Amino acid sequence: MRKIVEKSVLGRAWVVDGSEDSDNNAYATDHLVEKILAQRGLTSPDDVLHFLNPSIKNNMPDPSTLKDMDVAARVIADAILAHDKIAIYGDYDVDGVTSTAVLVKYLRGLGCDVIWHLPTREGEGYGLNISAIDDIIANNVKLVVTVDCGISGVEEVAYAKEHGLKVVVTDHHSPDDVLPSADAVVNPKRSDDTSGLSYMAGVGVAFMTLVALRRELRSRDIDSDLREKIDAINPSSYLDMVALGTICDTMPLIGLNRAFVATGLQALERRQNLGLRVLMDVAEIKHASVYTAGFALGPRLNAAGRLDSAAPALELLLTDNPLIASDLASQLNEMNRERIDIQNAIMLRATEMADKCCADGKCSLFVCGDGWHGGVMGIIAGRLKDRYNLPTCVATKGEGVINGSGRSIAGIDLGHIIHQALAAGILSEGGGHAAAAGFSLVEEKQGAFCEFLEKAVREQLNGNSPKAEILVDAEIDASGATLDLIDRLAVLEPFGQGNPEPTLVLHGAMLRFASVMGNGAHLRGNVSTARGNNLSFVGFNLVGTPVGNFLLDDANTNTKITLLGKLKKNEYNGRVSPQFTIEDIALE
Repeated sequence: MRKIVEKSVLGRAWVVDGSEDSDNNAYATDHLVEKILAQRGLTSPDDVLHFLNPSIKNNMPDPSTLKDMDVAARVIADAILAHDKIAIYGDYDVDGVTSTAVLVKYLRGLGCDVIWHLPTREGEGYGLNISAIDDIIANNVKLVVTVDCGISGVEEVAYAKEHGLKVVVTDHHSPDDVLPSADAVVNPKRSDDTSGLSYMAGVGVAFMTLVALRRELRSRDIDSDLREKIDAINPSSYLDMVALGTICDTMPLIGLNRAFVATGLQALERRQNLGLRVLMDVAEIKHASVYTAGFALGPRLNAAGRLDSAAPALELLLTDNPLIASDLASQLNEMNRERIDIQNAIMLRATEMADKCCADGKCSLFVCGDGWHGGVMGIIAGRLKDRYNLPTCVATKGEGVINGSGRSIAGIDLGHIIHQALAAGILSEGGGHAAAAGFSLVEEKQGAFCEFLEKAVREQLNGNSPKAEILVDAEIDASGATLDLIDRLAVLEPFGQGNPEPTLVLHGAMLRFASVMGNGAHLRGNVSTARGNNLSFVGFNLVGTPVGNFLLDDANTNTKITLLGKLKKNEYNGRVSPQFTIEDIALE
């Protein structure tokens, strides 16, 4: 690793994988894509070709590689052919909603009698619960299929089985030592699963289940009507929802996930799902991308589950009625505005608390407020995690109980820590994966959890503090930040966890002006380059930070600065131009 900047305005080192470049034109953009691929471990022609062409055909394994998948397919197929009523039990986030939609749409397309249940975040909480199972039993359901949940529902699955239900669990969260006693448990994180697909989202597992079910049904002696229905449904038509769930659950975009998202974004661009098409119009989304899926569609779909029930989001994905779709999309858009207002108010207080906590030199961050809205805990945890570069848990306290969400930094498996705390009896409920987790505990154990979290993070860091370092993909001259370069870098898409959008350092920029925009938290401005051309920039949530303070200070006009961030296209009034999203700066 080579340090580009020892200490930036935000106090971080910028490092690049490689030695000092002796080339006189080291900041040129020639062969930049090849350099970035090499730094990410892709050096052979076959690896590069495979990466740049992420097709389902080349990446989709036989679903049978997943443990219990063949059993799951047989159980569901038996229920379909017996004309049994089936319930799909999901989760209230985007991954859970899209997982539920994929299976409900497919089963409805086959003419099955199918209902669904999504728990409420505040009322029921994550996962299976006895009350919901009682309602399912009362609806004469014979088979329950869980999606994006169920792996920790040992007691609830046992209860369902005792009452005569067949149960198939499909999930991607880390299991406990004891698996639920379901008829089939499909989870690539099972210790005895050898598929190598542990990076998949819940919706990916649900889609694989659909493919296995389709194959199982076609192998049966079925009537011509059902066979025609099976043949009429192309599973790839659901890949827009698979991409959404994968992106919004921050799963690594590698292997099969990369193929899911690349193909799914193409489907999303075609706007074949009525509900998503209307929501894209409401959100003024012109083109489908990881960014628009994760930061425009995802928050709107999530808003319902954060504030009340995720039902409107699921109904939007399922409806074929344009009037209903328009009404639901408007509801979700309004809910998202309400969610933002709630989130901003809590964020101010959470940041004040985090500043005091971080002054102690800790390796983890835990903040908790009285009566905070539980639906925005994960968002705030993510914001604080980015701001302080620490694994962060944010929680709300009420009636002696603490409920929260956590988000983690690279190298810290927060889901594992939550499972350890649950096994130790500190948490009453908990689960998640490396990047994100949720938890509950009684108020009296808050101190014990904070101590456990800090100790566990330090152990994963081997006693070291989280490094205040930013890994840079490449250095270029600011004058090379052009539309042509953006187009060349686009071959690396889709970007996301495991394949981040290239972080660039721009040398040779001179600050011309900066001003506040939007809701007062964001910046925009302009720099000039050595060739005399101008480059616009934006900076999100930088007002009030050292970077924002520097850029907004008129005394710093015409100062030479080095920029760190991402290069994107800006489309405004029919004009397309390059724009740099600033994340940090350093003085030259």
